[in-house]
Amino acid sequence: MRHLVPVALLAVLSGMLLVRGYVHSSFVPDHRVRPPAATDRVPGHVLDGGPVVDARDPSGPAKSLDIPDRTIVLSFDDGPDPVWTPKILDILRAHRAPATFFVTGTNTARHPALVRRMVAEGNEVGVHTFDHPDLSYVDAATTRREISRTQLAVEGAAGIRTALFRPPYSSFADALDNASWPVTRYVGSLGYLVVFDSVDSEDWQRPGAGRIIANATPAYPKGAVVLMHDFGGDRAQTVAALPRYIEAMRARGYRFETVTQALGAPSAHTAAHGRDLAEGRAFVAAVTVSDAVTEGLIGCVALVGVLVVGRFALMLVLAFVHARRSRRRRREGPQEAPVTEPVTVLVPAYNESKCIANTVRSLARSDHPVEVIVIDDGSTDGTADIVEALALPGVRVLRQRNAGKAAALNNGILHARYDIVVMMDGDTVFEEATVRELVRPFADPRVGAVSGNAKVGNRDSLIGAWQHIEYVMGFNLDRRMYDVLRCMPTIPGACGAFRKEALRRAGGMSDDTLAEDTDITMALHRGGWQVVYAENARAWTEAPESVRQLWSQRYRWCYGTMQAMWKHRGAVVERGPSGRFGRVGLPFVAAFMVVAPLLAPLVDLFLLYGLVFGPTGKTVAGWLALLGVQLVCAVYAFRLDREPMRHLTALPLQQLLYRALMYAVLVQSWITALSGGRLRWQKLRRTGAVESAPPVARQRPHTDDRRPVA
Repeated sequence: MRHLVPVALLAVLSGMLLVRGYVHSSFVPDHRVRPPAATDRVPGHVLDGGPVVDARDPSGPAKSLDIPDRTIVLSFDDGPDPVWTPKILDILRAHRAPATFFVTGTNTARHPALVRRMVAEGNEVGVHTFDHPDLSYVDAATTRREISRTQLAVEGAAGIRTALFRPPYSSFADALDNASWPVTRYVGSLGYLVVFDSVDSEDWQRPGAGRIIANATPAYPKGAVVLMHDFGGDRAQTVAALPRYIEAMRARGYRFETVTQALGAPSAHTAAHGRDLAEGRAFVAAVTVSDAVTEGLIGCVALVGVLVVGRFALMLVLAFVHARRSRRRRREGPQEAPVTEPVTVLVPAYNESKCIANTVRSLARSDHPVEVIVIDDGSTDGTADIVEALALPGVRVLRQRNAGKAAALNNGILHARYDIVVMMDGDTVFEEATVRELVRPFADPRVGAVSGNAKVGNRDSLIGAWQHIEYVMGFNLDRRMYDVLRCMPTIPGACGAFRKEALRRAGGMSDDTLAEDTDITMALHRGGWQVVYAENARAWTEAPESVRQLWSQRYRWCYGTMQAMWKHRGAVVERGPSGRFGRVGLPFVAAFMVVAPLLAPLVDLFLLYGLVFGPTGKTVAGWLALLGVQLVCAVYAFRLDREPMRHLTALPLQQLLYRALMYAVLVQSWITALSGGRLRWQKLRRTGAVESAPPVARQRPHTDDRRPVA
């Protein structure tokens, strides 16, 4: 289920967009109109004949059919239109004047109820192609496809087939030439009567209702096929002219009939049955569903845009506020006495033989007095032996049976000698000043926990660069925002510090969720403790180096975050600090860490849709604008963290590929959560790539806050 559902969901959404693109976008150009050509191959009796051409007999000559005197065949092209077609139908019904509507397949599939109404009210329907191309530019196969697709839509909409056809961009029969005549012959061979017009109202030019009436009036007593339009823009003048025109022509003795009524022929409609009817209904249903789904997706994309832009704007503003506060604190100096007493550093470790020596050595270089406790959680690769062999002062090892990270941390807390506990992962290295920067905020007795600045140490690969951007921009810039809002959702396991008293009141580290760091952070908020961010407390961690490892890590993170949110959902209705976090922090986490990432791939899906179906220029411009907003935020985040900008060259690919990967991870997490599944802890394979903090950072005097790291 976790693998099948995301793929199926993506396939369904893509299918809906393909159906919409198929119906709403022209695969055959609808802007080329062939100039007049020679007419020597067109029979003279057709050029001089009536507006209806019957070329259905391939072995005999084409017939030209005229409209009887004092007979008007009202015809409307290009519809149906959801705005104007109902108004025209209302007028025709009120005046009991039937008409013939030449509909396009695209509009029929999108508005099937209007075609059903046309037929139900005694009007006739004809084919006007699917995409409205000039058929003299296309081959016979394309012409046949344009007609058959429109018939499919008509069958699905009204349950009938029609034998009438009008080519796009057609005029009078005497306008046929050597380029358009073969099309007429071919369409006739398919069994269609080809209907041209004999009077053009020119309503498409919007000359005014009076001029439309004058243009549509034939020379008395001649009969005529009158051309009007119910689609293609503002048809208010057509609607205004129509009732006046009907009354005026009846006053002159004219009657209104459909094409076949005027010719005294059997109805052009025949009932669709069996497979044809089923296919037509399935096609129309697919279009209806795809339109509804796509409209919903468009709403989701709009929501994503609001969330993304709003989040970035909020991050920029609040990160700026955070940076100014930090600079002011550095200028003014500490208001409270600095924290100088030793602290305990807990390092839970399970099979960290490739990394643990680097981790412990980095702690031994700390410029703040520390007690280091490595809790070996049943390792089978000699992790504890490596630490003991180092024989570093102030470092001791606790061995326990494998019980999980939360149990290891709780064991370490029980053995910690000091009131402040720093927690880090066994694949992470600290700078000399990291511990000191972490404990500095504890001078304020209201502070219960401090988040450090976790950074990617192995950033030279593409996947490492993507995670580096995510850490700097998506995590640390977020933490500045959350610090100002006082609703920090997560103290990273790689670098965080806690007051033992706060941990005790919260009940210690819990194994209720797979994100014990998020769980304990939310518990501290609910307990009334302040959780702050120390941007200069840098920790260098080894990020996953393969897609599979990254998937495992983020799957656990996403699922654990959802578990923590569900566990602390009661905060939403509580009072005091818990209620504040529930009504501020939890919605932020839900919006920015669950909803926005889950919907963000829709932006890329619509990018592909726009590139294929158009409008290409606007689609690319919109995507580049969104990327530009993200780039501005990324540049600012990198500047705040004093990081080199070269890694931002990976940002465009990150937005396309990395976001799709995170979408799949998030969907899997949702499925696991909704199905009641239980995800086990998944150990990542480490390589020991991060041996130490960057040399420049280690040698940097801690009074200089402006030097770049690494």
